[in-house]
Amino acid sequence: MAGTGVFADIFDGDAYKYYSDGEWKKSSSGKTVAIINPTTRKTQYKVQACTQEEVNKVMELAKTAQKSWAKTPLWKRAELLHKAAAILKEHKAPIAECLVKEIAKPAKDSVTEVVRSGDLVSYCAEEGVRILGEGKFLVSDSFPGNERTKYCLTSKVPLGVILAIPPFNYPVNLAVSKIAPALIAGNSLVLKPPTQGAVSCLHMVHCFHLAGFPNGLISCVTGKGSEIGDFLTMHPGVNCISFTGGDTGIAISKKAGMIPLQMELGGKDACIVLEDADLDLVASNIIKGGFSYSGQRCTAVKVVLVMESVADALVEKVKAKVAKLTVGAPEDDSDITPVVSESSANFIEGLVKDAKEKGATFCQEYKREGNLIWPLLLDNVRPDMRIAWEEPFGPVLPVIRINSIEEGIHHCNASNFGLQGCVFTKDVNKAILISDAMETGTVQINSAPARGPDHFPFQGLKDSGIGSQGVTNSINMMTKIKTTVINLPTPSYTMG
Repeated sequence: MAGTGVFADIFDGDAYKYYSDGEWKKSSSGKTVAIINPTTRKTQYKVQACTQEEVNKVMELAKTAQKSWAKTPLWKRAELLHKAAAILKEHKAPIAECLVKEIAKPAKDSVTEVVRSGDLVSYCAEEGVRILGEGKFLVSDSFPGNERTKYCLTSKVPLGVILAIPPFNYPVNLAVSKIAPALIAGNSLVLKPPTQGAVSCLHMVHCFHLAGFPNGLISCVTGKGSEIGDFLTMHPGVNCISFTGGDTGIAISKKAGMIPLQMELGGKDACIVLEDADLDLVASNIIKGGFSYSGQRCTAVKVVLVMESVADALVEKVKAKVAKLTVGAPEDDSDITPVVSESSANFIEGLVKDAKEKGATFCQEYKREGNLIWPLLLDNVRPDMRIAWEEPFGPVLPVIRINSIEEGIHHCNASNFGLQGCVFTKDVNKAILISDAMETGTVQINSAPARGPDHFPFQGLKDSGIGSQGVTNSINMMTKIKTTVINLPTPSYTMG
């Protein structure tokens, strides 16, 4: 059970503690932040409301711990990460329990997230040893006008203190996707979890604690964004920020200053369906891509752009599959569970009302109980409707009928988002041409958008983000190149 057994240290009977200097502590503020269960809409957990002074202390400890961690052999860093991964997977049940209760993720999917996270940590440890275990050797006479009088040695060195801010929808997986690359690269890590998802993160951090990482190397501070959010992201002790979320990321990027940023800020992923597409395959992927975890995924299908000639047939196939989706509690492994908060549900409802007022065709009756919104397919959506452009982050999917490939590409590229997209066609030549024309970080051909596997590059264009994720890219992003040049008195040639 959450907060008991090996996790007893992180809970004090009323609220979960924060993690600093290898210890679980209560905040000197004496205040807590409530975490609301999306299903019951009642307080499920409480976490510490950390102060700015506590953030300062965490940063100071992180800076000191990083100096000695950078001198720790690569194999030893990897060994500790493998150990943390094993502990994480061993304790998947209590962590999954937290995911079910604080973000209403279906029970089975919650367990999958924790196991996937353990696998990511292990993969990152192995990849880090390979990437960071080799450097480059350059000689000067390859550039015109130079003799071979300079030998250049390059290697990757850590940036320092990494601030990691994951989102509510994958609080464990998207936390370890930042933590593991940071640690294998020789950095220290300060984690600011989302409020919804914080308790899952605290349990995950305890697995790293149990693995035996040095004190101060990993910290986890909880609290109100209004009190410590800007203070964290603008802190002079931070050397890199890795953030996944929404519009907040744009504000962070404007304030952060001269440090590397890794940002993934959402999407309006378009699904372009051509006349020759396998409509059964398309329908299955629209259901998986548009409605899994109630559509609360950055890479969810957010708009279907289908050729008019096959639109009726596709809509009927999708409607039949929507009718089979189960709706209810996450404990029951329902397909559609409550969205994360009342404000999210209200926002989604606003998009639905706008579409109704402007004449969209409702393929199902709109139904909502509290935070639970039944799956809804909206046909005949037009560009003047908000749902055509805004990201609902819920189980509502618009269908826009198009008369040409160019029309589909235009709609996709007119969005201020550019995370992923997908194309369904049996013509590989058309698929490649459309993929090249779509202004998105990734295009999936004949499959719904997806972030994984976790070693694939994952990046967004425009308002969808800065930089690229994926195990290898994250390791590289959390390091900098260090160069040493040996100057020789005379040109030197081997085996002359």
